Amino acid sequence: MPTPTLTDAEIADALQKLPGWDRDGDSIVRTATLPDFESAIAVVDRVAEDAEDADHHPDIDIRYATLTFRLSTHSEGGLTAKDVDLAAQISDRLSTAGG
Repeated sequence: MPTPTLTDAEIADALQKLPGWDRDGDSIVRTATLPDFESAIAVVDRVAEDAEDADHHPDIDIRYATLTFRLSTHSEGGLTAKDVDLAAQISDRLSTAGG
């Protein structure tokens, strides 16, 4: 079932509730630095589980202890509630891990 894309106003509102996330075109992006490589990979593992449960997968860039997450609903050609929901989960994972 298609998921409707969010309007610019809805995206702006969602980003106000997602500290650290920024819009980059049809994506939202967050970069965080964790205490060490092991902590970063643990976050990636947990986000992978969340993504599988949601059937929605972020692009993840790993640079030692620095992680960059990029979310977009490619099948819908933009940002949807799926992106906002997973961003909130990622933020929780990062916060718990010290990022």
